[in-house]
Amino acid sequence: MTSCCIETFTLRGVEAVPVHAEVEVAPGLPGIEIVGLPDAAVQEARQRVRSAVRACGFSVPAGKVVVNLAPGPLKKTGSGFDLPIALGLLCASEQIDPALVRGRVAVGELSLTGEVHAVRGMVAYALATRRLGKGMISAPLTGVGLPVPGLPYAELPTLALLKRGGLGSSELGPAPRARLASCESLDFADIAGQDLAKRALQIAAAGQHGLMMVGPPGSGKTMLARRLPTILPPLTSDEMLESALIASVAGQSIDRLLAGERPFRAPHHTATAAGLLGGGNPLRPGEVSLAHNGVLFLDEMPEFSPHVLQMLRQPLEDGSVSLVRADGMVTFPARFMLVAASNPCPCGYLGDPDRRCTCPESVVARYQGRIGGPLIDRIDLRVDVPRSDPGKVLDTGRGSTSATLREQVMAARERAAARNRRLERRGLAPGQALLASCGLTSQVRAMFEALARRHHLSGRGVMGILKVARTIADLEQSESVEAEHLLEAAGFRTGEGR
Repeated sequence: MTSCCIETFTLRGVEAVPVHAEVEVAPGLPGIEIVGLPDAAVQEARQRVRSAVRACGFSVPAGKVVVNLAPGPLKKTGSGFDLPIALGLLCASEQIDPALVRGRVAVGELSLTGEVHAVRGMVAYALATRRLGKGMISAPLTGVGLPVPGLPYAELPTLALLKRGGLGSSELGPAPRARLASCESLDFADIAGQDLAKRALQIAAAGQHGLMMVGPPGSGKTMLARRLPTILPPLTSDEMLESALIASVAGQSIDRLLAGERPFRAPHHTATAAGLLGGGNPLRPGEVSLAHNGVLFLDEMPEFSPHVLQMLRQPLEDGSVSLVRADGMVTFPARFMLVAASNPCPCGYLGDPDRRCTCPESVVARYQGRIGGPLIDRIDLRVDVPRSDPGKVLDTGRGSTSATLREQVMAARERAAARNRRLERRGLAPGQALLASCGLTSQVRAMFEALARRHHLSGRGVMGILKVARTIADLEQSESVEAEHLLEAAGFRTGEGR
């Protein structure tokens, strides 16, 4: 009776949890048995491993093969266990030298012909391997561009390579950072007019504020929203790693993220709660997490399920989503900018000076009430987007460019970051730090208090206006928040001056 232990991982949320794949070959009825709470995909590894081993010139032991995935209480999911089980079987049956896998972690799916394929969550596996101070055995990673430079790894394109010799070793290089042409092809200059909406988007981008656009069909709400990423700064190295980790766990491409492009997610209004916030079996991140460090755009927001929309309140406040299941709680990052678009009513022409609304008052009230006051109160900027004049539409291409707006956004963010570093050293609470950053004079403070009372603003509303006003002041390169900054911010929230 011989045995071998191969180290690997299983995904739990966005974290790769270490697992020991213990393989024992013993006398008994031929067969492969897997224990340790494996899911269906792990159980299917028996057929894939058996076929792959034979196809690559090895033999399946004639005795009983027992695979124990430890720790036992942890549920094991995914097809990434194929490779560690196969390596453990070959080591335990003395068909390869155990020294080849010593000090290394194995992750990969096998084809029936023995080829090794990457699985979802490779970024999580690479990060966990680096934390353990080990190397990785996996499918070829050349050109994948995992953002984990310096990780030792051995490429294993097929199990047949083990028959011909040993495993080499190399290190991952740095991920590419060039911007993609697809992002640069969109430009705010393509949209005629809508200067107020562009101003609101610039403020939202500079301060990472939520934005709600309301207007009739064809007014350009979706076009404006899709150009928001063009004025956002590129992802920092830490943000790129966070976003790539989430996308990798979800099985999505990370190419755009590695190029520095911020996520832009635009789910359809038929999205379920699990699709938007995460869920399933095994648990996977939802759209709010895939939009981490980027933008979540909800087009036709009232068409979403009210129940699903109200679930956005917690991630908007906390910057994360906590999903509780019978086997414990999993937390996904979800720090995103919420941008929403809506028609004013089902027909879309409520308040339009040229076209008459055909919706009964009760229908309009029900339509607008689908979003809910608590969620609306968490959106700091609200702007009307009217239909553009035909003459302005024909002048498309002559407005402010995304490059100009992005330059101002980045300057405002740098100013805010420098100020926040100074305030952090003072150890102030978040509310105190915001008030200190505004530097309100007694006269400006009295004016703002009167405005807040007149509009019956909630505490969240008061602080939201202060945040937006601070961002406007940063765009104007002002050290303190002045009355005009507060009035503009209040106008976007209350409707005055829109």
